[in-house]
Amino acid sequence: MNVDPAILRRRRLITLVVMMATIMHALDGTIANVALPSIQGSLSATQEQVSWVITSYIVSSAIMTPLAGFCAVRFGLRRILVSAVVGFTIVSMFCGVAQTLEQLVLFRALQGAFGASLVPLSQALMMETYPREEQGKAMAMWGVGTMVGPITGPTLGGWLTDQYTWRWVFYINLPVGILCATGLMLLIRNQVSETRRSFDLLGFTLLAIAIGTFQLMLDRGQQLDWFESREIVIETLVAGVAAAMFVIHMLTDDHPFLSRDLFKNRNLMIGLVFTALAGLILIVTSTLMPPFLQQLKGYPVFTTGIVMAPRGIGMMVAMMLVSRLIGRMDARWLIAIGLGLCGLSLYEMTLFSLEVSESRIVWNGVYLGFGLGLVFPPLTTLAFATIPARLRTEGAAINALLRNLGASVGIAVLVSLLARNTQTNHAELAEKFTPFDPGWPLGSAWPGTQPQMLAVWDGEITRQAAMIGYLNDFRVMMLCTVIVIPLVVLMQRQALLPRPSRR
Repeated sequence: MNVDPAILRRRRLITLVVMMATIMHALDGTIANVALPSIQGSLSATQEQVSWVITSYIVSSAIMTPLAGFCAVRFGLRRILVSAVVGFTIVSMFCGVAQTLEQLVLFRALQGAFGASLVPLSQALMMETYPREEQGKAMAMWGVGTMVGPITGPTLGGWLTDQYTWRWVFYINLPVGILCATGLMLLIRNQVSETRRSFDLLGFTLLAIAIGTFQLMLDRGQQLDWFESREIVIETLVAGVAAAMFVIHMLTDDHPFLSRDLFKNRNLMIGLVFTALAGLILIVTSTLMPPFLQQLKGYPVFTTGIVMAPRGIGMMVAMMLVSRLIGRMDARWLIAIGLGLCGLSLYEMTLFSLEVSESRIVWNGVYLGFGLGLVFPPLTTLAFATIPARLRTEGAAINALLRNLGASVGIAVLVSLLARNTQTNHAELAEKFTPFDPGWPLGSAWPGTQPQMLAVWDGEITRQAAMIGYLNDFRVMMLCTVIVIPLVVLMQRQALLPRPSRR
């Protein structure tokens, strides 16, 4: 079937604008991480204080994400999306000119609040723009934007900080935000739902408290030694009680904040599990690999970015391939194959050593990126295939929330596991490290009172202990990936979806 060239051109422009919004939000989730030491020195803050620059963004974004669906239905998708882009851009400038840590933390919280709706509403807009038979291809293109940010963020942030100052990490959003907002206003017509849905203030408040305190607990747990800290215990209890009250309220209220129909959809529920896992793999590996390469392998920041960049290339190649296969092949097979490749890549990472070659790391990243690229587009297509149009935006918000929570849980658990395993392994290795071992490099000569020599060997023991800790983390991620693959058979077959039309 021939399509009007004007419609095709409009779709391509909308795709470009939407990807800009997605990249802008995804980029800011990681770009500031590498600038923290510079921010700490510039604003005279402690390490604990400066960590709130990241925490405030993550927590406010998580709290406001579920609200995106309701606002889009109530006030119109274009109006909310443009407001979010404009607000995000303006607050980014405020972040750049902040003179105190308190100002920066406040502006980062506002930045996260405005940015929370960018990803789910961009996804909903893509699904509205493209017909059902082309949504798989559309999700493949949109998925590139969600992947680019976490991968390029640390590298770009490091380069901007080294070449200019940490403030340019935020200033870079200005040209992107202006182009994105202008494109949205010119290309999108605002449509408001005729059915006015009342706002469930109690439901939103309970959900916001549950998500906010849970996110705080995850973010600060390792720093405060988890449940040895009273703060972490209180946050856990508050999150659990608020979550339970929200569920009870949602099941009993006539007009709950989140529609109960969403949770009756089997494809969406299973899709959320896969979404959380995929978010965990994508973000946790992006979090673990830089310190592994820099601290254990001795790579500089720029080299680390170069070594990790091919993973993004693997994702893009896979997504371009998926855009051609998704209408001709059962999407469940694509998801299973993609997760299988992720599992194989993570298995290979469990075989890494301190002498692992640069080329092996690069190719492993390509395989992992290719596997993730096979998962995201068909997963999004199947998860939303059976959702009514009226619930699509709300479902996209929940999908984005689960991806972020999956990443947050993964980072909290695996970084904590890495720290504890490193301590345990260091103690075990130190017990076995004596001058009487055949492998003692100095023969029978104990360094004695030479503190520098002792420090050198203590550092080497720490490197070996940390290496074992990384391998354990990779093994946990591999097992999680393999375990959930069988769930794919429970999703509705793609045969029920329309086949792509041919010209």
